[in-house]
Amino acid sequence: MGKKKGRSVKRNVQANSDEPEELKRAPHSFVFHRGSVGNSVIELTKDFRKVMEPFTASELKARKKNTIKDFVSVSGLLHVSHMCIFTSTTLGTYLKIARLPQGPTLTFWVHSYSLSRDVVSMMKKQFVFEKLFRNAPLIILNNFSGEGLQMKLMASMFQNMFPTINVTKAKLSSIRRCTLLSYNTTSKLIDFRHYAIKAVPVGLSKGVKKLVQSKVPNLGRFEDVSEFISKSGQLSESEAEDDPESHVTLPQKMPSRGNMPFTQSALRLIELGPRLTLQLKKIEEGLMSGEVLFHEIVEKTEEEKLLIKKKREEKRKVKEKRRKIQEENARKKAKIKEELKQKSLKGMHKRSENEIEMQKAVAEAQEEAELEEDDDDREWYRQEVGQEPDRDLFDGAPRKQTKRKQSSEQPNQKRRKLENGFRNNNDKNSKKQIKFGNKNVRFSKGSAVQKNNRFHKRKVFGSKLSNKKKY
Repeated sequence: MGKKKGRSVKRNVQANSDEPEELKRAPHSFVFHRGSVGNSVIELTKDFRKVMEPFTASELKARKKNTIKDFVSVSGLLHVSHMCIFTSTTLGTYLKIARLPQGPTLTFWVHSYSLSRDVVSMMKKQFVFEKLFRNAPLIILNNFSGEGLQMKLMASMFQNMFPTINVTKAKLSSIRRCTLLSYNTTSKLIDFRHYAIKAVPVGLSKGVKKLVQSKVPNLGRFEDVSEFISKSGQLSESEAEDDPESHVTLPQKMPSRGNMPFTQSALRLIELGPRLTLQLKKIEEGLMSGEVLFHEIVEKTEEEKLLIKKKREEKRKVKEKRRKIQEENARKKAKIKEELKQKSLKGMHKRSENEIEMQKAVAEAQEEAELEEDDDDREWYRQEVGQEPDRDLFDGAPRKQTKRKQSSEQPNQKRRKLENGFRNNNDKNSKKQIKFGNKNVRFSKGSAVQKNNRFHKRKVFGSKLSNKKKY
């Protein structure tokens, strides 16, 4: 079938259908970069969006003219609770994580990072497919139990960025990824890692695993299938050194082959990337513009803190005063605009009434002028003819029609006068005489018209008329 003519509108399923309450309560995020950053930071932003899938804006396009207020104004409608911003300066790359809409804001210095494509390219067996990103990852925090305000804020911020898991209702098939954040107390660095979770059955040889996973083995080196199954020494180094602590009993069925419920399986972590090494720099109270609660490098005295707080309070008062003045000016402008609108409406009504009166006055003046013209015509008729005109001669007959009748009669009158004006046509030596009214006009052979015609011919054709007969 051909394409349908007309405009095609794509249906927005999310806008038309009501989302479940669990999805609305789940934390959503915006991940984007600000300012002039390199291509590697742009790609790092895309990789970090993959980590936050599926509760993030995957195709978010942040333009240069967009401000933070624009994202905050849209966040309430889209249930966005966190905002991750990558920036770059001459000193390094930074990551800001803010809680919407009122903060706090955590600023991290990115010591080093590796992109997802670099991490995956180092692996012998790549384990990446789209089904991994259909569900949110499991968050794992290591060594975040230290004392201090910054440790509690970091732990609560990272935990609230990902949805919580209900142990009684959770399904093992939905837990396919995990995010690991490990804090080093000596160096004060945070290692960020992103893994895929894979379950492998325990107690099976490599040949049996291939058969269970529907893989076709190479039997060219064996005489019998039993030899392929019973032969040992086919395990790789990582499979042979399998840690018994990773063995678990599965309470549910896993989507991978060979993992049966209530049987032992080994859990393996396959890194997906990206890798980040972060260090906390400062914590702000508001949304990137509040009081600094913690700073790793700069330490201020109590007097400096009071002075900064006083300046911020004065700035807030000036801003509030300016806002009130702007609102008052807006109300005054709206009031003046309404008054001008009412005046213009009244003027429009008066103008329409004046136009009607003018039309009436013009119609009356035209009627008076027509009556005066009729009186003048009657007086002229009396003076020229010497009789009283008939009653129907000037009444009820428009002037235009009378003019048309007179103009239609003029050609016939001229034709009669021309026919009566020619005399002695048979006499060649006599001059032609035409009578127009009381005047006689004569034309001879050497008239001015013929002379002008001869002069014109000589001027145009030159000497071609020199041999011809001259008049």
